[in-house]
Amino acid sequence: MMAIYNNATSGAGALHFHCLQHAAFENPGTILEWIAVNNHTISYTYFFNQNFSFPSLDDIDVLLVMGGIMNVYEEQQFPWLKEEKQFIKAAAGAGKKIIGICLGSQLVAAALGARVYKNKETEIGFFPVSFTHAAMQHQLFSHFKNPYNVFQWHGDTFDLPANAILIASSEICKHQAYLAGDNILGLQFHFEINETIIEDMLLHDGHELQQHGASIHTPQQIRKNFFHLQQNKKDMFLLLDKFFAA
Repeated sequence: MMAIYNNATSGAGALHFHCLQHAAFENPGTILEWIAVNNHTISYTYFFNQNFSFPSLDDIDVLLVMGGIMNVYEEQQFPWLKEEKQFIKAAAGAGKKIIGICLGSQLVAAALGARVYKNKETEIGFFPVSFTHAAMQHQLFSHFKNPYNVFQWHGDTFDLPANAILIASSEICKHQAYLAGDNILGLQFHFEINETIIEDMLLHDGHELQQHGASIHTPQQIRKNFFHLQQNKKDMFLLLDKFFAA
């Protein structure tokens, strides 16, 4: 099943986004607000529905690849992962703009030939990332403070795709963000997140917080850090403005 939604009337310069969504509650979040404000449109492939389908690449301008509970290499349990990676690879080959978030950043990395594997520790909660010198010199990221607090929920990591630039790292995870060319952006952390999505993640996946470690926050710690979300949204909007102006 491929759902299609128009957020606003498309006009000159309007882009059509397509979202690969793996969990019903992990939607594009505040990216949807940016899409609506800029009169773009969005459609969806929902992998949690059995009758999902992929669009023609000719019909989309931008591919969003969202997070999820599965791992990139779990093709036996989630057979559609192989087809999804093939679609992402085709989109990259066609020069489409691509943004991968959390699992999405790992799927994009895998589609580009990089290895995805378990990180040394699970990272759940609000933690700082440090932008690289290359990132701070790049016009896309020059408006960010360094270090910068973002929401994390992941246990895996990835090698950088060939020719990709490392954008950000954290103490627990070296590869937090990458830029491949001027059209592919991978974000291990959740820039798109809002309070509603986090509460849904706590409801559905909260058992993962029972693991022990300094890199896993309690629900109370997470909620106390909700104040970061407003700045995240502001900075993400500016990042998207720049990314799609290029």
